[in-house]
Amino acid sequence: MSVVTNTTTIGAIELPSRRNTELMLLAFAVVIPMFAYANVGLAINGTLPPGMVLYGLGLGALAGVAHFVVRRYAKYSDPLLLPLATLLNGLGLVLIWRLDQSERLQNLAKRSFGTFSPSAPRQMMYTALAIALFAGVLLILKDHRVLQRFTYISMAGALVLLILPVVPGLGADVFGAKIWISVGGFSIQPGEFAKIVIAIFFAGYLMVKRDALALASRRFMGLYLPRGRDLGPILMIWGMSLLVLVFENDLGTSLLFFGMFVIMLYVATERTSWIVIGLLMSVGGAVVVASFASHVQARVNAWLDPFGCYATSGACEQVGQSIMSFGSGGVLGAGWGQGNSDLIGFAANSDFIFSTVGEELGLAGVMAFLLVYGLIIERGVRTALAARDPFGKLFAIGLSGAFALQIFVVAGGVMGLIPLTGMTMPFLASGGSSVLANWILIAVLIRISDTARRPAPAPAPSPDSEMTQVVRPS
Repeated sequence: MSVVTNTTTIGAIELPSRRNTELMLLAFAVVIPMFAYANVGLAINGTLPPGMVLYGLGLGALAGVAHFVVRRYAKYSDPLLLPLATLLNGLGLVLIWRLDQSERLQNLAKRSFGTFSPSAPRQMMYTALAIALFAGVLLILKDHRVLQRFTYISMAGALVLLILPVVPGLGADVFGAKIWISVGGFSIQPGEFAKIVIAIFFAGYLMVKRDALALASRRFMGLYLPRGRDLGPILMIWGMSLLVLVFENDLGTSLLFFGMFVIMLYVATERTSWIVIGLLMSVGGAVVVASFASHVQARVNAWLDPFGCYATSGACEQVGQSIMSFGSGGVLGAGWGQGNSDLIGFAANSDFIFSTVGEELGLAGVMAFLLVYGLIIERGVRTALAARDPFGKLFAIGLSGAFALQIFVVAGGVMGLIPLTGMTMPFLASGGSSVLANWILIAVLIRISDTARRPAPAPAPSPDSEMTQVVRPS
């Protein structure tokens, strides 16, 4: 008599990709800006905007392309990052178009440049280019761990990007800050891309040196002080951030550059002493530079008493107008298209665009935008926790930390909580460099999350697990 027994190999459980969830959220992320667009048109002109349908179709097409690429090449990635970024980008286009309708800004542009060129169509073009770069990153970067090979090359690349704005004939001085370069009639802000490149260096370097940096020579006032030779890296980064602040008059990039390193250093070593040392060094450096850098000094004075120098300083006037915009917005705001934040001037399209949110959507709108930003940061941190490799963990936390610092310094500056930094609000402000760099950042986080959540391949079946025939003597 023969008995046949069947056993089958149980492979890895297929995890849900959550792409359908992402698609539904993307639909909301396109519809909400369309309603906002219609609201602005009705408030300003009393009719629906003539380009409303075209705007909705364009934003929907770009979101659809991005979703298709994610569905095809990053199947297991986080389902929230793409819809959140699309929502912010779409609302940013609405805010820019709303400011384009301002007669004050149109007349100011005609007096300054002889003509008025609306910013919204240009921003839509930058958004399309950003989605193309987003897709390119996901197509080319199959595994984020290959970036670890370029640790020191990325450091050199970041330094080149930071130095370019001070090169004679290439850099441009805009409102006192040398953070732009002009190439072929286009202005580019290299610091926006440098934050991503330098994060590769920080992640690769700290992954190798974290054990040495975690050692402490002695304890002082409850803090573990690092050895003198281990202070070298943080002193070097501190010095580089001060050089950026001195030669480019760019307080925002300096804070972002140094702050991101301190965050990644703390995560790598788990030493609170690095946070304290970093804060003391950043404050000390800022005080020293502010004592002789007139541009930084003017922003500090505008922060301390904007109405004391309102009539004599452009920085004080901008901060004063911004504070009044937030104050007049109240809890629920004046309504889309019914504010006066355009009194701030051209800056209303850049870092002060958040003042338009405060005035026209009120405290509720400000908190809603900050919540969306907070969700992106939270998903980035969750991606770092889920990453299986130390380089991916540090890289994801570095990008998330840089994004969070940029939100803090921009929102804090326009609200009068900290001195102005001159950086742009991610996805909202007008400017190609910002939207391009932040879409690349989202693409890298999506790639890391896909690698972290992708199920491990099933092990090769052993002969004992296959169907076997057992013959027993009768």
